[in-house]
Amino acid sequence: MKTKIYHLMLVLLCTALLSCQKNYLDKSPLSGPSDESFFSNQDELILAVNGLYRYASYAPLDNMPLNLLTDNSTDIGWDRNNSALQSLGKGNQDSNNGFSLSVWTEGYKVIAKCNFILDNIDKVKDKATTAIYNRSKAEARFMRAYTYQYLIDYFGSVPLVTKVLTLEDSQLPKTPKAEVLSFVLKELTESAADLPVSYGAADVGRATRGTALAIKARAALNNERWADAAEAAKAVMDLKIYSLHNNFGTLFSYAGQNSPEIIWAFQYLKASKTKMHSTPNNLLSRNGLGFTNKVPSQSLVDAFPCTDGLNIDKSPLYDPTSPYKNRDPRLGFTIAVPGSIFYNYQFETHRDSVKCWNYNTTPATRVDNQDALNAFATFTGYCWKKYVDLEDKADRTNSELNVIQIRYAEILLIYAEAKNELGQLDQSVYDAINLVRTRPSVNMPAITTGKTMVEFRSLVHKERMYELAMEGFRLSDLRRWKIADKAMTGNFYGRVQKGLLVSAPQIDINGLADYSAVPNRAELRVIEVRVFDTGRDYLWPLPNIEIVTNPKLIQNPKY
Repeated sequence: MKTKIYHLMLVLLCTALLSCQKNYLDKSPLSGPSDESFFSNQDELILAVNGLYRYASYAPLDNMPLNLLTDNSTDIGWDRNNSALQSLGKGNQDSNNGFSLSVWTEGYKVIAKCNFILDNIDKVKDKATTAIYNRSKAEARFMRAYTYQYLIDYFGSVPLVTKVLTLEDSQLPKTPKAEVLSFVLKELTESAADLPVSYGAADVGRATRGTALAIKARAALNNERWADAAEAAKAVMDLKIYSLHNNFGTLFSYAGQNSPEIIWAFQYLKASKTKMHSTPNNLLSRNGLGFTNKVPSQSLVDAFPCTDGLNIDKSPLYDPTSPYKNRDPRLGFTIAVPGSIFYNYQFETHRDSVKCWNYNTTPATRVDNQDALNAFATFTGYCWKKYVDLEDKADRTNSELNVIQIRYAEILLIYAEAKNELGQLDQSVYDAINLVRTRPSVNMPAITTGKTMVEFRSLVHKERMYELAMEGFRLSDLRRWKIADKAMTGNFYGRVQKGLLVSAPQIDINGLADYSAVPNRAELRVIEVRVFDTGRDYLWPLPNIEIVTNPKLIQNPKY
């Protein structure tokens, strides 16, 4: 069921406007409520908190939420547009990069709105129910902490702002990353206690106790606070209200929106005419009338193992003449591969395949194959499939498909990684990763016990790639594992345009593909050549405009 938050916002806004009409001589600012009068009642408090969810789901590029974009600046994805996101992937960004500027600016807007609520919430403490007061305060604290945890992931040390700033105190230096992280973990711990475990249908989309604990687990993991990550992940597991969705292929579709795997998702509602996104249009094939400007890499396709659990360079099930058969089913659920059916069309990106089958008609008909003919067809020969649903066929730029921010599989993998790094590789760790691997519809072989820490680390690193690709985790993973300099350097490949690789590339312990021994590697399409400066690119640049206007801010190294 779609959230009612946006409907409630409109009702409350209309009520507030009508109630003000009789006070037409009131000298309060005409552009909105003044600091002195806001909040005056519980409804205004709810309205303000509802707004946080809308602002948190901002779209830095192409009307797509942040988490669906960032993987396309890593080794597993690419943005075809000549954009600031593409620059971050290629390694030629500078401090004027528009994508990082948007993330910084919009993030601090959310933080400012949270601070305003928290600075003024006591005005209605006696006018709101205890439950609404406590919940609203916890939601604002959660949203502020949620925003800070990804800001420190991308930028490192950032100014920690916990109150509404005046002009006089608006110029702040960076706060050490460790200090911001401690604040984030404390805020998430305390807000979790005041957030409900679940909501009724009218409040779907709000942060719950599980949401706060899950973000705490993520923030701790990304900063190698292994004990905190394991503890928070276990706390989510112990709530016993989340479980894995049986059909991985429908989890990211309208059919999966009410799955018990989803801990928190951004809510979209076309009826409100204000909350939609354009993800399908950016990911879809040319036959499906999409732009195909966010695409997966050849190396990601080759990283998925065979159904026996072995990498394609080791498995006897791998056949270079039929490279997509006998593979981990999540390959086909995540990526449209040649020879599959995608959006009711035969999907084939071999450049000589000038005709294809259109299964939208009965019987099927042969049509011009735009995925081979169109100059802007997928440059890599593949398309992303998550968040592409036939229900959006008539209006691909205005999808109301909710976008998952946290799901239970991530929690299980956080638990597995953190416990292994603590040297606590017990049965609960194997159980966690095997729940993910063996869910119905995936059915990959269970990991057997007896692994060393190094062996298990390799398994969990690769499992995160298979499970979470295109969901916004890859950049943080590469940075945490200290392999971004290896993964993000050199040629970014697409498929052989008129054929196939004659043998498998070598797959290393992290799932990275090496094509140097493949006889026809020169036939791979080189999409771009990337560089990665280890002294610079493990962080994004602070926006230059912030450095210019705030002399107390120190730029990140080498920008």
